[in-house]
Parts: sequence; structure tokens; C-alpha cells
Amino acid sequence: MKIDVNSDMGEGFGVYQLCDDASLMQVVSSANIACGFHAGDPDIMTRMVRLAKQHGVGIGAHPGLPDRQGFGRKELPFSADQLCQQVVYQLGALSAIARAEGVRVAHVSFHAAMGNMINRDLALAQQVMQAIARIDPELIIFSQPDTFVEQAAKACGLSTLTIFLADRAYDAQGQLVPRGVAGSVIKEESAVRARVRQFLLEGTVTTFDGQRYPVRARSILIHSDTPGSVELAGIVRSEIEANGGTVAPAAEVIAQ
Repeated sequence: MKIDVNSDMGEGFGVYQLCDDASLMQVVSSANIACGFHAGDPDIMTRMVRLAKQHGVGIGAHPGLPDRQGFGRKELPFSADQLCQQVVYQLGALSAIARAEGVRVAHVSFHAAMGNMINRDLALAQQVMQAIARIDPELIIFSQPDTFVEQAAKACGLSTLTIFLADRAYDAQGQLVPRGVAGSVIKEESAVRARVRQFLLEGTVTTFDGQRYPVRARSILIHSDTPGSVELAGIVRSEIEANGGTVAPAAEVIAQ
């Protein structure tokens, strides 16, 4: 079975960078590239696209709120139309850079607060997905399973790829435990390996309170800002391959 390994990348600005993107790009199969609002700039975006092209990694837009100071994790009072415009703007910027480099954007993965705002409002999710579909109906939408984002994308005829977060704790309802809670970010090798193995073999995750919760996903996300993200991505990839899976970009997983 083919499984995608994706990571949010290019989340720096100017001379500043969040992680070793060049090394991470050699491990993942899909890169969610920051598009200049919460992080990223034209130079970084171009560098990420070139690295992805060099390593055969799927290119994705990672739009976020215009909030560099808060790294796109603080919700801001934008209207539905303004949020839609922001998504279109960022997708357009990365798409132009990709086309100039002879490749294309294959997927969209929303960042932090922007994703949360879209995901709890079905009407907003529908508006955003309709705009994305008008730009490129072949784009794949990354989302967690059974969400408004997934529902709205499918309704607009867009392909979806649901994700499992190997480095984040889940609660009893299958939601992510807030980052401010101790133990919400998982970075120990043995814990990550056990979670990935359980997901691959059982299709479940052990929640924060010790219960087993079903996970419907075909892509595993590693946050680049998690300490040791390059090593974590390597652990995830090795577990997939050790359990008979093949790591492949989102487009190949969807086509399977």
C-alpha cells in the first residue's frame, strides 16, 4: 500500500529558517510550502519548489493567515470573503512559481488558525473549495477525516487525502490536544514508531486518555517545527517501509 509522508516546509523568512528543509525534503513525499503570509517569501518558495522538483516530492500550497508574529496560529477577524481571497492569493503565488520552474502545485494543506476557521464553518469551507476548484479542479485537498473541509472538497469534485498526525496527541473525540497541554507534542522515537505501527496495522491511534480511536488516513504529517522533525520523518518513513508500505506523493496515493 502506498502512503504519503507530508510536512509543512519553507516556514522561514529572509535569512531565518525553522528547520533543515533541504534534509527534510529528502525524506518526505509531499511538501506543504508556506505561501508568504504566516511564513515564507518568494525566495524561500522558489527554493522549496526547486528542492521538491529535484527529489520528486509533491508540491502543495500551505496557506495561512497574515500573522508572522503569531506564526499563523492566532485567529483573526476576517470575513468569509477575505479568507477566501487570502487562500486564492497564496495559491496563485505558489502556482506561478511552480509553473516557472516547470512543475505544478498538486495539493493544498491549510495552516493552523486558517484551517481551524475553515474547518468549523461548512459555508466557509464550501466557499473556499469552490474557489480552489475554479482555479484547478485537479488539486488534492489535505484534511483530517470526517471534517467540513473534507465534506466541502468532495462536494466540489475535488480529491481529498486524509491525514494522520504522528507527532500530535489526539483526545477521545479524535481532535488534536492543544499544544499548550503537556504531552500534546510527541517526539520520542519509540512513541512515534509505536503510533505509526499501530496506525498502519490497526488503523487506530491511542488517545490521550488511553483509548483506541479509529483513524481513516493515507498520509502521515510531520510538523517541521517539532524538535527533531527530520529524524521523526525518517522514523515514520522507515516504519512504513518496514511494515510493507511504499512512501509516495499524494497524487500517486490518490491514483492507487
